[in-house]
Amino acid sequence: MKNLNDLLQELGISKVKLAKYLGVSRQMIYNYLELESLNKWPKEKKILLFKLLDIEDGSDESISGIKVTAEYLENIEAKLNQNLKTVNISDNYFDLKSLSKDDQVLVNDLISLIKEKFTEEKNKDTYYEFLYLYHILQSIDNIPEIKYIFAYLSKTTGFTEPMEFKFDETAQFILESIVFTAMNLYNNGGAQKSKLIDAHERFVKEIENNKEEVLSRTQQLTTVKVQALRELGYTEITAENASEVFNKMGEIQSRRVVMGNKN
Repeated sequence: MKNLNDLLQELGISKVKLAKYLGVSRQMIYNYLELESLNKWPKEKKILLFKLLDIEDGSDESISGIKVTAEYLENIEAKLNQNLKTVNISDNYFDLKSLSKDDQVLVNDLISLIKEKFTEEKNKDTYYEFLYLYHILQSIDNIPEIKYIFAYLSKTTGFTEPMEFKFDETAQFILESIVFTAMNLYNNGGAQKSKLIDAHERFVKEIENNKEEVLSRTQQLTTVKVQALRELGYTEITAENASEVFNKMGEIQSRRVVMGNKN
């Protein structure tokens, strides 16, 4: 089974993709791959795997003898995606026709994985795992380091080559080195809670200060909006007056800047 696991990793076949191809859950794939040999797999699933890998049997010699070429990879990918013309909208409630085929496959894999986690593997942490992920994805455009951390985790879990840089190479390199050092401290007992209390207090304080700044800006905008509505004689922002109100808000903010400079 080690040869099979190594081959699947070399081919870049995720557990989600293999699960979809075999028509089983991702957890079942983990169970299959932990068995002693392919002979213990259900017969129909074993045949599907042989068809996917283009082999006659599951012996170590047969699997280790596979030469992974560009053509072989292309054939594997075609088999995995042969039923994916477009994502089944009735199943996932999303219209993905405007996306490329690769984008559709990735989105569908994400949806399948999330659905499986909430139905077959749900535990007390599942909701918060995906809630926090949702929060992070909402911030990814404003915080480039999120992408670098995702790439770092993809590398450490074996999905991506360690010297692959899809974003800013210098920034990725620096962040990966820093995170690697920090994780070594964390995993090897070099970081103790008692020694990190001050650092965590600064972390909390910085977050609280950022929240206060956001709240202050929000309150300022609310005040400016109310003043703009009052000066224009409106009671609320509508589709018809939105442009006029926003222009007035900009004018009010400019006046305040000028007044502040005079003072």
